[in-house]
Amino acid sequence: MRRYRLDGFAGTSSLRLERCDVPVPGPRQVLVRMRAWSLNHRDLLIAHGRYGRDVLPGLVPLSDGAGEVVRSGAEVTRWRPGDAVVGLFLPGWQSGRPRVDRALGGSVDGVLAEYVVFDEDAVVAPPSHLDFAEAATLPCAALTAWQAVVELGGLHPGQSVLTLGSGGVSVFALQIAAAGGARVIATSGSASKLERLRALGACEVIDHARTPDWGARAAAWSGGGVDHVIEVGGAGTMRQSISAARVGGRISVIGVLGGGPGISPVPLLRKVLCVQGVQVGSAEMFRAMNRALEHHRIRPVIDRVFPFSRAAEAFRHLESGAHIGKVVLTAE
Repeated sequence: MRRYRLDGFAGTSSLRLERCDVPVPGPRQVLVRMRAWSLNHRDLLIAHGRYGRDVLPGLVPLSDGAGEVVRSGAEVTRWRPGDAVVGLFLPGWQSGRPRVDRALGGSVDGVLAEYVVFDEDAVVAPPSHLDFAEAATLPCAALTAWQAVVELGGLHPGQSVLTLGSGGVSVFALQIAAAGGARVIATSGSASKLERLRALGACEVIDHARTPDWGARAAAWSGGGVDHVIEVGGAGTMRQSISAARVGGRISVIGVLGGGPGISPVPLLRKVLCVQGVQVGSAEMFRAMNRALEHHRIRPVIDRVFPFSRAAEAFRHLESGAHIGKVVLTAE
């Protein structure tokens, strides 16, 4: 079989395609023939050595992928050959208190290989209406958005939600919030992307390139501040997110796409804001999300699909920032 490794951290030039034996599952494991994979901004940070965690050269990258079981260990009871499955970003977090160690494609090998062995409880069944390429987009971006919007944000009809940009998490958050009856405000610096975000369900869009004070604009549109901000920019956007939020509102901190100076905690205190870090989600949350996606017939937004052999090109496309939604690889 073929798989990729990162032999260093110099970006896409560090990706190496190699051949190796197909792995053999243990008694409580399944062997999955991978059919599709998706990329996240985290994968770029890791490839460039900017993830800041215990990542070693030789890593098999990517956390997100979907495929079909081809062989089960002798003690496996949940899965049979032919079953479609999606891997968990955090295999150790089944339910309850967060378990954020051993994240795929980071501290342990990821899934950018033609065959991958998973523990039987480290995969879930995808929504029945999605194909493998669509299912592969769910483990990181979709589940992160679900935990932020639903599990922590208490999604309900009429709630106002602000999403930033057009990356995977933000687009999933928009789709999930809109399906739940929320009024979504979306930002982007591209007119064409803003048009697409409106078509996906945004009630209002803001061009942040033309409106530097977009936080105040979002607050005014929502009648005094939004209930919930899906914050993916980090220090570069946090001041505006605080400005956008209502008194007693919530900011879910997910990404660090933009750099910038630190912020004073005084505005947080004055607005009595809840600022919550979000780290993907558990297997229990994943199954709940899949039921909701199936019920609402929500389909992931896929920007471009590349074949497995052109993984470096897919990385470069994601890095360009030209995408809306997810960048996907499929088996050849």
